[in-house]
Amino acid sequence: MANFLVSSVHDMKNSVSMLICGLDKVLTSVEAAELSTHAELVQMNHEAKRINNRLIQLLTLYKLGQKIYPFDPQSVCLDDFLRTTVAQYAQLLKFRQIHLEVRVDPGLYWYFDEDLISGVIGNALNNAMRHTHDHILISAEAHEGGLVLRVEDDGDGYPPELLQGDGNVMQSVDFHGGSTGLGLYFSAMVARMHRNQGVQGDLCLENGGSLQGACFVLHLP
Repeated sequence: MANFLVSSVHDMKNSVSMLICGLDKVLTSVEAAELSTHAELVQMNHEAKRINNRLIQLLTLYKLGQKIYPFDPQSVCLDDFLRTTVAQYAQLLKFRQIHLEVRVDPGLYWYFDEDLISGVIGNALNNAMRHTHDHILISAEAHEGGLVLRVEDDGDGYPPELLQGDGNVMQSVDFHGGSTGLGLYFSAMVARMHRNQGVQGDLCLENGGSLQGACFVLHLP
């Protein structure tokens, strides 16, 4: 059964990827003012990419469960990493008139699995874009021997039920409430895979921060 489901997810992911390629080709071939449906296509493209990311997360969780994921932490320049990640959302940010600010020391490097952490930050950015009023802040800094990655917005913040459990996001997964919590579950699993000298990564959700909205905080050792 598991193999059948994985094969089906693979098939769906390939189809969605073809759809994304087609939409990207259309959006880059014409000026926005020349295409009456440009706004709708930008939104469709974003939703297709979001679905694709969810499918990739499902496949990654399967590989982690089977212990066949090639976990590969390497030294990564945080400035390059964050700006590359943000660039993937530039078109939608412009379309929604959202200001995204990046704060990071250009000389900051850290060891982590770049593909996995890119998925985590991308998921956090997707959530922030859905709930922000018009401002998102993404930052990275070394703090007390670890790396702290924050994605903050100026929206209304996380609902109280999501913040219950002393910040343990694994307890916030609610499959019966209409929200699967897949993104948070994936993020928490990825955080805990990163370990150094007996310390493992963790994820917490807060309200407040620099923009007085939701704060997605990833700690890596």
